[in-house]
Amino acid sequence: MKKKKWLLVLLGIVLVCGGNTPAKVATGRWEISYNTTTKGVTVKKDARPVYEDGYASFKWNDRLITTKEYPKGKVKKEEIHDLFGHGTAYKITYRKKEWPTLVQTFYVYPDKEYILTDFTLESANEISSNYMAPVNTDNIPSVSEKGDNRALFIPFDNDKWIRYQSHPLSFDKLVSYEATAVFDNESRAGLVIGSVEHDHWKTAVELSDGDGHMVGSLVCYGGVADSLTRDAKPHGALKGKRIKSPRLFVGYFSDWRTGLEAYAKANATVAPPKPWDRPVPFGWNSWGVLQFDLTYRKALEVSDFFRDNLQNNSFVNPENKVVIGLDSGWNNFTEEELKDFADRCKANGQIAGIYWTPFTDWGKRPEREIKDAPGYRYKDVYLYANGQPQELDGAYAVDPTHPAIEQQMRKTADLFHRTGFEYVKMDFMTHGALEADTWYNPEIRTGIEAYNYGMQLLDKYFGDMYINLSISPVFPAQYAQSRRIACDAWGKIKDTEYTLNALSYGWWQDEVYQFNDADHIVLQKASEGENRARITSAVMTGIYITGDDFSAGGSQEGKERAKTYLTNADVNAVAKGKAFRPVEGNGESSENRFVMQDEEGTFYLAVFNYKEEELKTTISLPRIGLDAERTYQVKELWSGESRPVSNSLNITVPPKDVLFFRYKVNRFTFGQPEYNLRSGDKK
Repeated sequence: MKKKKWLLVLLGIVLVCGGNTPAKVATGRWEISYNTTTKGVTVKKDARPVYEDGYASFKWNDRLITTKEYPKGKVKKEEIHDLFGHGTAYKITYRKKEWPTLVQTFYVYPDKEYILTDFTLESANEISSNYMAPVNTDNIPSVSEKGDNRALFIPFDNDKWIRYQSHPLSFDKLVSYEATAVFDNESRAGLVIGSVEHDHWKTAVELSDGDGHMVGSLVCYGGVADSLTRDAKPHGALKGKRIKSPRLFVGYFSDWRTGLEAYAKANATVAPPKPWDRPVPFGWNSWGVLQFDLTYRKALEVSDFFRDNLQNNSFVNPENKVVIGLDSGWNNFTEEELKDFADRCKANGQIAGIYWTPFTDWGKRPEREIKDAPGYRYKDVYLYANGQPQELDGAYAVDPTHPAIEQQMRKTADLFHRTGFEYVKMDFMTHGALEADTWYNPEIRTGIEAYNYGMQLLDKYFGDMYINLSISPVFPAQYAQSRRIACDAWGKIKDTEYTLNALSYGWWQDEVYQFNDADHIVLQKASEGENRARITSAVMTGIYITGDDFSAGGSQEGKERAKTYLTNADVNAVAKGKAFRPVEGNGESSENRFVMQDEEGTFYLAVFNYKEEELKTTISLPRIGLDAERTYQVKELWSGESRPVSNSLNITVPPKDVLFFRYKVNRFTFGQPEYNLRSGDKK
């Protein structure tokens, strides 16, 4: 008996039920309690409420139903051992005559900074729902009574130059896609909530009635479909005798940045990133400047330019390779020219890259026969909404589940493989995730189900190539090694600022992809400061891709700038694919200070100036994660200047420019332990 009692103490698990006393489970730092009177659930971490009196809700038979409308739930707990480790499942079962049985589950792990939650609906007869919300609450405790309280808007995809945003809590309503963070920027403490499953649902977090210090209500639900998911129809409905909501991540952290990284790692636990055992790609993409002026001869000349001027001057990845990528316009090449180009790249120590848009019809001629799928016409494969083809970005969306689209994939992949390409940029992927009237495959019920179906086929035919997604949803993420973090960006300071808007609040995505992508760097027709800023933005985001016209007839300015700025060995050595995280989270548009510590313990700080006037500022070492009592040897990587620094750093950043600092430090001397190396960093 004593042994059994001692075991329960070690596990930290207690269950109490009876009367109006809340049924409660306490595991590690977490406590989940169910109030049998209000039929609400309160979640606490370290005795601090994360949310109070929460409930689940769903739509069924044209009405919204909540767990508070059921009779009192029956509570039980189970020990679990799953992908997240050993823990306790806290289950509340709700039954009501003629209604689906609802089982709400909280997954609690003693060693985790977060819990997970979802619910199922079960019935003897088929049921259907296009809206399932595991978390609803009208009581989110204030993060700070006097701090700079914020909430993040995270977009569903990266189309149409959409922007992330850190909002003060003064809004009537804010909808963020898949996840959000609610935090105090001064202390950095905050809540992170979002979906870790992306097989069936598009998920949103809806916040309402912010009063400056707290959020009035929060709902996290599967079933969002609106203009920002690019949809013209409501979300599709799951059907069956048992259907399940998305599983949600709910965590409270001393640093919201650590929380978003933990959220990303939880997603990667459910769906691991597509493997890649080679270094981060360096290279070139033709869409930067050449665009539709791309020709076979120019492509060969670009390959030779890299061989003769950049690869021998530090612009190579740790494998001594670069990717030379053909974007839209490659279809003007003959198959023989494609093979000759790939052969030239290989002879020059390069990887040949190419481009495709698998879920689009740019011709928009419904009666036209599909070349790679004889017998089918494009009207057979469109994704219709209310009987009309769906147009997005100038192209009609096609059904990823249609056999004609699989035939296209197979034939296109065969072409790429036999001509020698190893890297492919896949673009306009959101088209494949649109909600539709129907899909060819009758088992598909939602846009994300169709997208997963199509991406699994893409992996089947292109999976041995490096896949880089361009325009695409953030999730699901397991089908590609990298994804462009924002929309198109070229070479001006506005392009750098736009790219860094996404890095400011989406840097954590390099935990669900191998690498983020800052898009092609263009150097011509920009100032030298803008060149430094744009290159730095790529180095600290992920893959390192340039875009000037380096053919014989290309801009001499672009070539000379490339020889000068793409060959800085100190800067290039930082480009290992690890994303920098922001120092602050309260910028009006983008943050301008970013930090990273590498595997050797070396610390980096980049400070950007997006404005026309010089920026004078002071960098507090403790605020960026360093020890104020220690002296560091600091080198500015663009100028090469080096000096000792302690306590704070006073700097002046020229207009439309960047200062990029390297601190030689020991990884175990950080003043803020939460900024130690993230587990699972890329090697």
